[in-house]
Amino acid sequence: MNVNWKKVSKWSRLLILVGLLLWVTYESYMHQVLGGGKAPSIHALCPYGALESLYALLFTGSFIKKIYSGTVVLLALTVTLGILFRRSFCGLLCPFGALQELFGKIRQKLFKKRFIIPPQVDKVARYLKYFILVLTIGMAWYYGSLWMSPYDPYSAYSHLSSAAGSIEEDPFTIIGFVLLAITLIGSFLYDRFFCKYLCPAGAFYAIIGKISPTKIKRDDNLCVHCKKCDKSCPVNIEVEKLDQVTTAECLNCNECVLACPVKGALEIKTAKKTIHPMVMLLMVVGLFFGTIFIAQLTGNFEVLPKALEQGEIIPIYEVKGYDTIEDAAVKTGLSLEEVYQQLGIPAGVSKSTKFKDISAEFPEFAFDAAKEKAGGESSSKTTLTETPSSSENATGLVDVSGIKGSMSIQEAMDTLAMDAPTFYTLFKIPENVPAQTLLKEISTVSPGYDFQQVKESLQ
Repeated sequence: MNVNWKKVSKWSRLLILVGLLLWVTYESYMHQVLGGGKAPSIHALCPYGALESLYALLFTGSFIKKIYSGTVVLLALTVTLGILFRRSFCGLLCPFGALQELFGKIRQKLFKKRFIIPPQVDKVARYLKYFILVLTIGMAWYYGSLWMSPYDPYSAYSHLSSAAGSIEEDPFTIIGFVLLAITLIGSFLYDRFFCKYLCPAGAFYAIIGKISPTKIKRDDNLCVHCKKCDKSCPVNIEVEKLDQVTTAECLNCNECVLACPVKGALEIKTAKKTIHPMVMLLMVVGLFFGTIFIAQLTGNFEVLPKALEQGEIIPIYEVKGYDTIEDAAVKTGLSLEEVYQQLGIPAGVSKSTKFKDISAEFPEFAFDAAKEKAGGESSSKTTLTETPSSSENATGLVDVSGIKGSMSIQEAMDTLAMDAPTFYTLFKIPENVPAQTLLKEISTVSPGYDFQQVKESLQ
C-alpha cells in the first residue's frame, strides 16, 4: 500500500495544532475555575513570559509573578528550535497560531477565496511586531511584571470564561479583549494576521531563526511555476520567485513544500541534507515534548506555585485571589475569625468563597487593598516552629539612615552589605521587584508600597 506522506504530514500538523489549542483552552478554563494554585495560567504556559522575566531572573535570581521554571524551560526549548529549525514553533506548535488558522479555514470554506493586504501596507505593517517586542520586553524588564498582560489577546482568550470579572478587576484588560476580536476578525480575512503583524514572540523567533541552517530551497530546473507554493503560504511569501526562502517571515509550517506537485522542486534543507516535512514535524515534536518530559521527571518543570510544606505558613498578605477564606486560614495558621478580621471581610461571606469572588457580592471589598492594609507585600515565609529571622533580629541593629530613595535596591544592598533575601524582607519589598529599581519608584511596580514609611519604621 502506497502511503501519501504529504497528506499524512499535512493532517498530522493540523491535528497537533488543534490538540494543543484544545489543551490550552481546557487549562485556561480550569485556571479560572480552580485558581492559579491548582491549574497553570496562560502566562506560565507561554515561553514569552520567561523572556519577560529574564531580567529579573538574571539580576535578582527570581521570577516575576506567574512565571515558573517550566516557563523558562519552554523559552529555552523554543529558542533551541529557532536555532535549529527557524520559526518551527510558530508553524508547528503554537496554540494561538492554531486559533488563527482555524478562522482562516472557516473563511476558505465560506468564500473559497484568499484576501491579501496591499503590498505597500503589508510591508510596513510587518515591522510593527518588532516594535511591540521591544516595547513589551522593555516595560516588563523595567517594571518587573507582566506589563503586557492586560493588552495581550492570547491572555484575553484564556480569560474568556471570566471576561466580565477580568475587566472589573482591571479595566485595561478590555484592550486585550478588543485586540483578541481584531485578531480573530483579521485572521478570518487574512491568514495568520496576528503572526504577521502583531506577535512579539514571533518577532523574537524571527530574529533567532536568521542564524538557523535550515532553509527551504527551490530547484528552478524542476519548478513548473504553478505557484501552488505561493498560494499555500500563510504569510504570503512568493516562494516561486526565490531560490531559497531566507526571509524571517517564514513560519516553517512547510505547507509550500507539501503543496509542490513536482518531486525535488521544493525541499527542506539542513546542512545540505534534505528533510521530509513529516520527518521535520517528528523531530520538532519529539524534541519539544521529549525535553518537557525529561524536565518533569527531574523536577525542573514547574508551572504552578510550590505547595507549602508541613507546618509552613505564609503571611496573610500572601494569600491569593484563588484561595478560599478557609484555605487562607490553613495557609496562614490563623483562625477563621482572625482572617475575617484582618482582611475586613464582610460577615455575610461564606468561608468557602474565593477572595477574587467576594467583590461580586460585596463591591466595596477590595482584595488587594485589604492585603496591603493587613501588612503589605512581602516575600518572606515562616513556619509554625520557626524562630525570628535574621532580618528581624537585624532590624534594630542596622543603620538605615544612609539609605536614600534615589538609590537602587542593589546599591542599598551593597551599602548595607546584605544579601537580597535579607534586604527584601527587611524593607518589605515584594519579590517581583527587580534589584535595579530605585527605592522611591518601587510603588510603580507594587502600588501601595511606601519606601519612606518603611524606612521610618526601621529607624
